[in-house]
Amino acid sequence: MSHSPLQPNIYSSKQLPLSLPASSSFLQKMTPSSLLSFILLLTSLTLSISTPSLSSNKKPDNETIYKTSKQLCIGCTYESLQFLFAQNMVRAAKWEIPLGWDFQLQKYAQWWAGQRKRDCQLMHSFPEDDFKLGENIYWGSGSSWTPVDAVNTWAGEERYYRYGANTCASGQQCGHYTQIVWKTTRRVGCARVVCDSGDVFMTCNYDPVGNVIGERPY
Repeated sequence: MSHSPLQPNIYSSKQLPLSLPASSSFLQKMTPSSLLSFILLLTSLTLSISTPSLSSNKKPDNETIYKTSKQLCIGCTYESLQFLFAQNMVRAAKWEIPLGWDFQLQKYAQWWAGQRKRDCQLMHSFPEDDFKLGENIYWGSGSSWTPVDAVNTWAGEERYYRYGANTCASGQQCGHYTQIVWKTTRRVGCARVVCDSGDVFMTCNYDPVGNVIGERPY
């Protein structure tokens, strides 16, 4: 069911039938001064994660990642920043450059979360084989689940990813994780809704899409 080279399952990252302009909306909203600050922060983070120390166990600088995420999420709510920062932390662990928040992707995610408010079904927003964006989805029983909970669950699939074979472990899923860290993905937009049942549904959309057949995430 999945287009990914990873083990197929309905929870794997998917792609959506939506076209976006080449320029990202968060950059269009920046003033010259904020754009300069963003470039400096992005350059600093890119250098730090592309030139790791001799110790491969050294953790990325959380404060730098947080500051950079804020610059890449200008005008965001705290909830949106939670989604972005948590995923940029996962990417930094693999020396990948941070994602930027995209309000068009967020709008799409909000629309789909709204569609799921009534039934809270864990389902994707598009028909099979008709996709252009990545999508991760999450469901949690009860209303207390946060964006960080969703990202941690997706990122936890790292233990099932087999880099050498570029597959998931037998009987496991890892497509959420590989989409988060995908090397060419640059933008993300997410949404969270408390369903009528009192449970939580969350979804994130990614551009450019990850989980491309025959390629590795990093």
